[in-house]
Amino acid sequence: MTAPERPRAIIAGGSLSGLFAATTLRAVGWDVAVFERSPDALDSRGGGIVLQPDVLAAFRFAGVGHTDALGVRSGDRIYLDAEDEVIHRTWMPQTQTSWNMLYGAMRKALPASCVHAGERLVSFKQTGERVTVLFASGRMERGDLLIGADGAGSTVRSQLLPGTRPSYAGYVAWRGLVPEAALGGAAAARLGSAFVFQQGRDHLLLEYRVPGEDGSVAEGARRWNWVWYRKVPAGAPLAELLTDRNGVAHAFSLPPGAARDAPIAALRHDARQLLAPSLRELVLATEAPFVQAILDLAVPRMVFGRTVLIGDAAFVPRPHTAGSTAKAAADALALAKALAPGRGLDTRLAAWGAEQLNAGARMGERGISMGNEIMGIA
Repeated sequence: MTAPERPRAIIAGGSLSGLFAATTLRAVGWDVAVFERSPDALDSRGGGIVLQPDVLAAFRFAGVGHTDALGVRSGDRIYLDAEDEVIHRTWMPQTQTSWNMLYGAMRKALPASCVHAGERLVSFKQTGERVTVLFASGRMERGDLLIGADGAGSTVRSQLLPGTRPSYAGYVAWRGLVPEAALGGAAAARLGSAFVFQQGRDHLLLEYRVPGEDGSVAEGARRWNWVWYRKVPAGAPLAELLTDRNGVAHAFSLPPGAARDAPIAALRHDARQLLAPSLRELVLATEAPFVQAILDLAVPRMVFGRTVLIGDAAFVPRPHTAGSTAKAAADALALAKALAPGRGLDTRLAAWGAEQLNAGARMGERGISMGNEIMGIA
């Protein structure tokens, strides 16, 4: 007897959201194919991530192997003033990981044949219970489900909801990673193993340690990760900031090494004027700071027949929630559980969409409230 053909999911987007979907769906018997628009490896992108239970649950469900120490533990949460004095301390233990560590673990868990780089989705159409996807290369793929996991600038979403786009929140996040050994003794001693904040007027900097670029959590091999939220007016100032050193304009962010010298010089000037000495030293020690615009996005629905939106393609929560990666993991895990073998696929997709839509909306609203209060936005 011939074994029944496995259902097939086409996943647009090969970043964390797409890999969460691929690994969890494979765990329930689906055939998956991931198509990433970038022709280059993504493992050098991103920065630190607060490790949330949803990520661990998705890893366990999918059988994604990782070391026992998936991140770096912190204990105290402290706030510094401009003179480096601790003005508030709370015991709040948590674990911080990094984008490249999560990405690397999931890529290793997938057969190389599952992931296709340099394939930009152009269009798709649904016929009955099948989806046909066309790529810029001329490649055509067919499957039982199309998953739009292609981020805030989602091409899948633009075809489904052409009027739904991210909106700029009025501020950006400058980010940086510094090898642990590169920070001086006094600054390293002050920051220690704490999760550190400095709140200023209309700005906030936070810092925590994450695994090294190779995933090491050994003392001296880790990295200091920092995020500095700064107001930048919409329009020309934002467009100028997001223009890279080759003159190419970017919609949402610049990766490490792309920011022009002038904005970096201005960032360092402000660090000398505004930051506590230990945090100032951290920013000044950063060779290639990168920047992302803070965005808001919420879709009115996530299921469109046999096409769904997950992660940042559906909701972009502000980073103060520490929830973007967790939401991507939760979307993917709930989807995989809904798509486990059984009848009534369309009914199960509808139930999944309603539940995740509510969760995304709540997280988005909470992030807007937190961010506006932090940044003094009425």
